[in-house]
Amino acid sequence: MDKILIVDDDERLCRMLTRRMQRQGYDTFSACTLLEGLDKATTDFFDVIFLDVEMPDGDGLEFLAKFKKTPSSPEVIIITGQGDPDGAEKAIKNGAWGYVEKPDIINEIGLHLNRALQYRREKKRAQMVPLQLKRQNIIGSGREISYCLDLLAQASVSDISVHISGETGTGKEVFARAIHVNSCQAANNFVVVDCASLPETLIESTLFGHVKGAFTGADKAADGLVKQADGGTLFLDEVGELPLNTQKSFLRVLQERSYRPVGATQEIFSDFRLVSATNQNLEEMVKAGTFRKDLLFRLQAFSIDLPPLRERVEDIKELVTYFMDKFYRRYGQTESKGLGPNFLSTLVAYDWPGNIRELSQALEQAYARAANSPTLFSYYLPEVIRINQARRLVKGKPHSGASQDSINPTAELPTWREYKDECEKEYLNKALLQAHGNISTASNMAALSRTRLYQLLKKYELLE
Repeated sequence: MDKILIVDDDERLCRMLTRRMQRQGYDTFSACTLLEGLDKATTDFFDVIFLDVEMPDGDGLEFLAKFKKTPSSPEVIIITGQGDPDGAEKAIKNGAWGYVEKPDIINEIGLHLNRALQYRREKKRAQMVPLQLKRQNIIGSGREISYCLDLLAQASVSDISVHISGETGTGKEVFARAIHVNSCQAANNFVVVDCASLPETLIESTLFGHVKGAFTGADKAADGLVKQADGGTLFLDEVGELPLNTQKSFLRVLQERSYRPVGATQEIFSDFRLVSATNQNLEEMVKAGTFRKDLLFRLQAFSIDLPPLRERVEDIKELVTYFMDKFYRRYGQTESKGLGPNFLSTLVAYDWPGNIRELSQALEQAYARAANSPTLFSYYLPEVIRINQARRLVKGKPHSGASQDSINPTAELPTWREYKDECEKEYLNKALLQAHGNISTASNMAALSRTRLYQLLKKYELLE
């Protein structure tokens, strides 16, 4: 039986919609706050969630991504009493199935629900079809990277242009190569164009080639990178670095799949799959006039946004194992190295601004420094990481009363929710203490509404 959750502070509307859907055979539940709804979605399995925007403890749109990331990955339909075009755009960009105004949802809830459930069933059937995805050194099994792998699999079964975004070091080229090796172009070339390093005076010659005598020094004809990618994949790395005049030329290549080498009179055809990547915000560049809007539309036919390493800490242990095995083979060691007691915890506590690339370099440095040691201690890590750990422990001393090394590794680890609750309760106690018990002052200090602060104080039994 399909399970539905309604998250709305209008109890009358909740009861009405719940009864209506129960009569239609759906297992239906409701929640009157975002936290209550998120708690139910985290501990139970729901197929569809109807989520209100204006809730007493926050904005439903801000919680949309959290509901999407709950274990059942439900389809979320935003419902609102006051429709807003910007809100509708934000909802769709954050993965909502739909955005519906309440007068419409009352009359058409069955229609919206049936469409969402039909989509969900078809999506599940598609996921059951076995696909031998070649991961091409993509390491990790956490929720964030698994979602990106699902998108990679979808992109690989077609010739659609793919744009990969993400911070420096998140693995954009690794993903681009994985798209290539899983596609029908895998037997042909994977051609990388580093747009950031193209010589400005030779950009078009590098991309499109030239004929003999086209310019000084062109003593023989040469194929460009676009021609080399014929039948394969052309990867435009750091595509945001392309000059505007080259963007115009390249747009025509994408539309026609034909171009004219520098100095040539006839056009050449090249049938390639395009994959692009950047760590820049191309939408902002379009607004600033430094990137063509029509080219952006062409690039973003299918998009994959890679998460930074700080958002996928659950994959760090697996990444460490992968890189350690790599270094073990590279240096011809007879035995692999063990990890010191706080080595992994030090890595997990770091923010990794350079992402996976920085992690790889840090581990290689540690491996080299521990050449004569069978164990990798956090002492061997780069200084910036060790300083981060030292500062964190000093800051945490009043709370823990013990250093990281003195923690019993066999002690039972609290759940994330238990740890979060403990931190929230401690924060609220401090806020009340500094505000001398004044709720208005405390709510201003914490940047919380009075309603939300009262809810938290009631939750942790801090109200006198």
